[in-house]
Parts: sequence; C-alpha cells; structure tokens
Amino acid sequence: MPTRLRLKLNASLIVLAAFCTLGLAVAGNPIAFLFASVFLFLITGVPVAIALAGSSLLFVLVTGKVPDVVVAHRMVNGIDSFPLLAVPFFILAGSLMNAVGITSRIFAFATACVGWMPGGLGHVNIGASVIFAGMSGAAVADAGGLGTIEIKAMRDAGYDTEFSVGVTAASSTIGPIIPPSLPMVIYGVMASASIGQLFAAGFIPGLLMAGALMVMVWWFALKRNYPRDATFSFKMLWITFKGAFMSLMTPVIIVGGILSGAVTPTEAAAAAVAWALFLGLVWYRTLNFRRFVRVSMETIETTAIILLIVAGASIFAWILTSNKVTEHFVTMVTGLTDNPILVLLILNVILFVVGFFMETIAAITILVPVMLPVAIQVGIDPVHFGVIMVLNLMIGLLTPPVGMVLYVLSRVSGVPFERCTQATVPFLIPLVVVLILVTFIPQFSMWLPNLIYR
Repeated sequence: MPTRLRLKLNASLIVLAAFCTLGLAVAGNPIAFLFASVFLFLITGVPVAIALAGSSLLFVLVTGKVPDVVVAHRMVNGIDSFPLLAVPFFILAGSLMNAVGITSRIFAFATACVGWMPGGLGHVNIGASVIFAGMSGAAVADAGGLGTIEIKAMRDAGYDTEFSVGVTAASSTIGPIIPPSLPMVIYGVMASASIGQLFAAGFIPGLLMAGALMVMVWWFALKRNYPRDATFSFKMLWITFKGAFMSLMTPVIIVGGILSGAVTPTEAAAAAVAWALFLGLVWYRTLNFRRFVRVSMETIETTAIILLIVAGASIFAWILTSNKVTEHFVTMVTGLTDNPILVLLILNVILFVVGFFMETIAAITILVPVMLPVAIQVGIDPVHFGVIMVLNLMIGLLTPPVGMVLYVLSRVSGVPFERCTQATVPFLIPLVVVLILVTFIPQFSMWLPNLIYR
C-alpha cells in the first residue's frame, strides 16, 4: 500500500475513533457533531462523497433514532432521478468534442470573429469559451480542452503567461452558466426546479460574463500594448465558419432543442452524444476505437464521482431537513432581516466562502435544502436563485485551496499553482460585478425563462 494512502487511512481511523468518543460526549447536540465530523473528514483528505456519507452514518449510529440501513436507502433514492441521466450524456458529449478535435476549429472561428480587437487572442479566448459552453457545460472540460490550445497560442504570440492563464481560467467559468450546464442539472434535481428554465436563465448572465471579461482584456491590452492578432476579413470569417459549421451545430441542437421545447434536457444530452459520434466517426473521421474507449472510461469515472457526491449529499441533506435545521436557518436569517436584498447579500457571502473550500456539486447538494427555503420565504424565484448559486460557486473554482480550474490550468500550462492563483485575481473583479448585477437585477436571469416558458 502506498505510504501516502496508508497515512491517510491511519488518519481517518484515528479521526473515526475520535468521532465515536465525541459523539457520546455531545449526544445532546447531534447536529453540531454532524457538522464537526464532516469538517474533520474533509481536512484529513477524505473524499467529499465519503465524508458526507460517513458523517451521516456516524450521526445515525450515535443518535440511534433511525436504523442504519436508512443511510443506504436515502443514498440510492438521491440518485434515482431521471434528470440525472443528463449528467453522463453531457460529460460524454463534452469529452467527445474534445477528442474529435473541434477545439481548433472553434478557436479559428473565434479568431476570425474577434481577433482584430486590441488584445485579440484574449478576446478569442473568451469567445471560444462561449461557443464551447454550448457543448460541454463543465468549467474543467473547458479549461482542459480549450485551455491547452489557448495558452500555447497566446504564449507564441508574446502574451504574458500570467495573463494567458488568468483569462483562460476566468473564461472557463462561463461554461456552466450558458446551457447546457451540469451544475444547473444538479440544482434542478435538488430544488425540484425546471432544468429547461434554469438553462434559459443562464444564457444572458453567461453573455454578461463574456462581455465583462472582454472589457477587462481590452483594459489590459491598452495598458500593456497587446497587439491585434488578426485583421477583420469577411472572407476569413466565412472560411472559418464553414470549417467549424458542423461543430457549431452542437449548441444549436442542445440549446435550441431545449428552449424550443422539442426535447427535454436529458434527450438533448443524448442527441449531443449522437451528434458528437457522427462528427468523430463520419464527418471528421478523427475518432478511433482506442480514443473512444479512453473517453468512455473518463466519462464513467467522472460520472461515478459526481453521483457518489450526490448520493452522499442526499443523506446529509435529509438529516438536516428531518432535524429541522433548514427551518432553524430560515428563522435565523429572516430574524435578522426580511429584506430580500439583504437576504441575498447574506446568502451570497455564505456561498462565496463555501466556494473556497468545497467542490461545486457537493456545495449545491448540501446547501440547496438549507438556503432555498430562505430564498423562497422572501419571494426569490428558485430559478433566479439557482443562477446566483451556480455563478457564485463558479467563482469559487478560481479561488484556493480547492480551485479545480486552477489545478487543471497549472497542469496544462506548467505554471505553479500559486502563480495561477495570482494571475486569476484581476479577472475576479468582472465576475463579481456580474454576480452583483444578476443577484439584484432579476430580469437578467428571469427575462428569457418568462418569455419562453410562462
């Protein structure tokens, strides 16, 4: 057994023994024990899914209120949801799009569109992320797929490495906001909200994020005399559009199908996989059997991790709800203020802090049962709150110590994690500005769903 794994296992066993003793000592306050056990599990390096499920099991054993078999039943019920079928399909579709080589075609088309602006490749970086967002729905897939091409191209053109990494990291957060979106699917399942409406609600905020980041790139370009990396040409625009046309049909199939009501999000995800296979096997002929197997195994691994987190968080959320923790939280927050603006401010601060320390899917599954009742209590639409939550947690992907996007870009760029973190800090400003706008001006997120669905 590897030394690192053995040390983690020993630490976990020690902590487990401490939990049992602590549980007997604090049986009068079992909820405090529940939160303490999760925190201690996480800081000892235990995976999030095991931390959630393990602390829930310990809670059940210590309190003795329900049979321990309830833990397994609730975990199974937590992932027994038809909308969750969209998760593996969207993951597979995004992985296939990376595997068949469409990222270079998207990058070329984005260069023809916005490469003529000051700081051209910075704008291309953002534009390519907006296009790829309609195919993947995951920030890490964007950073890992487009990030490799974008950072190399910007380095070769003479851009600062930190600037290249920073704009790539920030633009990758657009992926889960513009539909399709894996976090939106998870939120919709946990909140019993319409996933179609959530997808529609994220469209305009995603474009706002792109616009705000382009303003920041423009400011950097003027300050550092970054060049225009292309001259605008209708001929080149047409050539690159033709080259990327079949790839650009992917977001049309997904987003257009969902927003028109022709297909459900799950059906759209399956259609995206079928289209990606068509592109790879028939049109571009860049997908071979070995690559397909590799992509499939990556999809299985990623899906298993996500569903384990959802299952573990489901039992954790059930315990919070059954012990009226959510009701106490609602009472506490509304006791401070019933002003929707102040309530949204409080919830945003909590989400922002949680984003520093917790992975997005886990944060959504844990916090939705606690926070959503507060939002509803003061008249905030669940769809609007879903966009706020996902956007806030996307910013968390750019902040240490968790910062998954930073870890991915550190690996693909060869830049140390600390430098990636520093490079990303300026780009947090436009993202936070957009978060504030979306939070306090609901029309940004609710106009399109109201137009299409209501």
